Amino acid sequence: MWEFCLATRRINVAKFIYQTLKAETKGYETVLTCFEQFDNFLIMLACPSIEKTRLLRVLERCIIKVICNFYKEEYLNKNLHLPMHEKISLTAFKKALINFDKETDFYIISKNLKLDKTLYLDAFYDFRLSGLRDKWNELVMLANDNSEYLIGDEAFFDLLKFLIDNLEICENEISVFEKENGYTIKLPDKSDMFCESLSKEGLVSTLIELSPKKINLYCDRDDSTVNFLSKIFEKRINVNYMRSMENFKI
Repeated sequence: MWEFCLATRRINVAKFIYQTLKAETKGYETVLTCFEQFDNFLIMLACPSIEKTRLLRVLERCIIKVICNFYKEEYLNKNLHLPMHEKISLTAFKKALINFDKETDFYIISKNLKLDKTLYLDAFYDFRLSGLRDKWNELVMLANDNSEYLIGDEAFFDLLKFLIDNLEICENEISVFEKENGYTIKLPDKSDMFCESLSKEGLVSTLIELSPKKINLYCDRDDSTVNFLSKIFEKRINVNYMRSMENFKI
């Protein structure tokens, strides 16, 4: 029997890891639990030795994703000092920075990550990933040093579009549907919905995360969200205006 314990002080990180492992180990012969002990949230995982190699891959991907998203976002929020822009613009800019050169982030974390029996995730991030934070700091310094230049919308969007254009393409084509309660994203090659009831900020963040080659946007009217998406994705987005949202089904 192989057993593993992961500890973190961040409740959002613990919830994400637990839910991800719960979903991705479904059907495996595993035991998974999560509980709070003193100042830490502990995630305990156990499985037969024959399942160890497969579960290690799942666990490694999950940890890398957490650091590249939760920890990087926390680092940017603490150190990035951008001029005032609309909320949707700042959301897009931070999300683009989070996803920029993610392949190198993955490599640095993977190179330093050793999974034995216990991992204190916060300590691993604090003491083993200083090189990763140095890399992130280069992006932060670039933005902060040019903050006066980025006050203007034109310069801000030029940099934002540059970041988005240089993200790795993760999906070939996706469709976005505007509905009364928000936006729904669907991958054409999958029968199930990818995301539903997204706010406009949530939509922008998800599209940048997915970084699709082509976006089919179905909406009822031309508005600020449509204009914003058309501006940052340019030729990658195809906008389809519908007189009534009842004219098509998803």
